[in-house]
Amino acid sequence: MKRLWIAGVDEAGRGPLAGPVYAAAVILDPAKPISGLADSKKLSAQRRDALFELIQLRAASWAIASASVEEIDTINILQASLLAMRRAVESLAMQPGKIIVDGLHCPKVTMHARAIVKGDATDPAISAASILAKVARDREMLRWHVEFPHYGFDAHKGYGTALHMAALQAHGVSPLHRRSYAPVQKLIFKKN
Repeated sequence: MKRLWIAGVDEAGRGPLAGPVYAAAVILDPAKPISGLADSKKLSAQRRDALFELIQLRAASWAIASASVEEIDTINILQASLLAMRRAVESLAMQPGKIIVDGLHCPKVTMHARAIVKGDATDPAISAASILAKVARDREMLRWHVEFPHYGFDAHKGYGTALHMAALQAHGVSPLHRRSYAPVQKLIFKKN
């Protein structure tokens, strides 16, 4: 009987005021188990980094994709998240027969898809996707920090912390900021 490969899918970066949204799709290999998989938000950065490498080594297939700030501002964050998820699934080296997605919504894909609320905490493949997406996005925000150090992206990764809000007030809106998000919009309107 032919094996039905299932890919876990999750995103990272829906809440931040800046940066792209990332998604990952992971098909785990039952012959190469990975212990310690959990919702990426519940793991330390050090643990996520270690698991990031392990998942890439042991998974049967994995892919990471993103949707840009421009796409987020054009089609909204939910649609951009689903777009990034679809891109990740379509980038897998082996196509799954089914995908399981963390949350309430599934991307438009050719195979059967099922959304699981809190799936990143209950399904290892979704946990693995959560980790890949989070680490990849965090690493991108660290690269952006080099270009825009005064925003503190290395500390908050684009989330609307007090530090980030103060930097936005002091330095204005960068090309990396999501103009469709209310706190950023307020600053743009204030300046005009």
